[in-house]
Amino acid sequence: MTLANPPSQLRRELGLLQATALAITDMVGIGPYITIPLFLATMGGPQAMLGWLVGALLAFCDGLVWSELGAALPKAGGSYNYLREAYGPHRMGRWLSFLMVWQIMFSAPLSVASGSIGFAGYLRFLLPHLGPWGVRLVAAAFPLLLVVLLYRRIGTIGNLSLVLVTGVLGGCLWIVVAGLPHLSAARLFDFPPQAFHLNWIFFAGLGHATLYALYDYFGYYNVCYLAEEIRDPGRTIPRAILFSILTVGVLYVLMTCSFLSVIPWREAIHSPFIASAYIEILEGPTAGRLMTALLLWIAFSSVFSLLLGYSRIPYAAALDGNFFPIFGRLHPKGGFPYVSLITLGVIASVFSLGNLGEVIGSLIATRVLIQYLPQTIGFFLLRARAPDLARPFRMWLYPVPGMISVLGWIYVLGTAARKSLIFAAAVFAIGTIAYMLRARVRREWPFQPSIQ
Repeated sequence: MTLANPPSQLRRELGLLQATALAITDMVGIGPYITIPLFLATMGGPQAMLGWLVGALLAFCDGLVWSELGAALPKAGGSYNYLREAYGPHRMGRWLSFLMVWQIMFSAPLSVASGSIGFAGYLRFLLPHLGPWGVRLVAAAFPLLLVVLLYRRIGTIGNLSLVLVTGVLGGCLWIVVAGLPHLSAARLFDFPPQAFHLNWIFFAGLGHATLYALYDYFGYYNVCYLAEEIRDPGRTIPRAILFSILTVGVLYVLMTCSFLSVIPWREAIHSPFIASAYIEILEGPTAGRLMTALLLWIAFSSVFSLLLGYSRIPYAAALDGNFFPIFGRLHPKGGFPYVSLITLGVIASVFSLGNLGEVIGSLIATRVLIQYLPQTIGFFLLRARAPDLARPFRMWLYPVPGMISVLGWIYVLGTAARKSLIFAAAVFAIGTIAYMLRARVRREWPFQPSIQ
């Protein structure tokens, strides 16, 4: 094949180190640095740290689901393929896999937008004269810059991920190491009255805390979207997913303990630059500015990884004939899905003008309703439908983690904000209508129910 001809398939150029680096970069990002104040506010005190534990349990159980599916079906697009195979490629799987791609056109830009908003927010710490509209314009421009940087072959990007992850881990370790000598049990256990009164308010607050925790954990599965670009995916994908969850979970707990030991939680709740303020208190203004610069690096790294992974999903669906064909085009020289990349980047630019809390809430509710909950249920269906499918990795302690995952997603939906649920339901309903109209014209399920 000459360079003049478009490549017919993606290149397997990512090893375990690059895959794990991408997963950790995607998970950590700017998330904890912008959500910890919101996280603490959900339960009004340090008892909100229970959300880290509940979120970690759910993420690990769900990670086992992704690990088995990703190892058994190592194709670009991740959930798109899992839903299609679990529910039947010519029956409900056709509808659910279409819906999955449909919601990605909303949730992926929302995810990128949250990182862009975080980047612009911390930039204001260095540029205090940057007004509210200046912050919004920076946030909107950020995804477009990333499109330019991602407009190249995957091997180059995989090596770049190793450089980016050093900044991500460096920021976390700086916070933890700086805080260790100042750890304060008095502040960590400074619970407000009736903090553990087990009523509906407690469980609703814990649900909201878990939602923010999951937002910060999300990204461990990103390697599944790049499965056709990973070497030895049956072994690499599960290892990258589980190692990244364990690593990041420990970091988050240590970081939160460090923050609350230096900044009382009643102040931390109202801190827009909690990491910068934390380092400034401990090491002075210059160190605070340096931490802010590092956080900008981290925000860049995470959104870079997000846009990279999500751009592969519409590409995979288009190749399967279940999405618009234009998204199946690869760049003639770089071999990457450039139409998908550009489209998601532009939509993310628009969403970056929104409010952070609403962006995160809508993102989580949409993902859980249309992707994560159906996928976990589909995991059990696939075990029954295809018992002989080659599974290089099998879920540990099956079926317990899968059951915990299903119940966890239902709990997150049940405690989500009303606006977020309405947004998710609207995406589901409009996507279903779009699919049914398209299916009727193409005589696909459910208009050809006799097809097996």
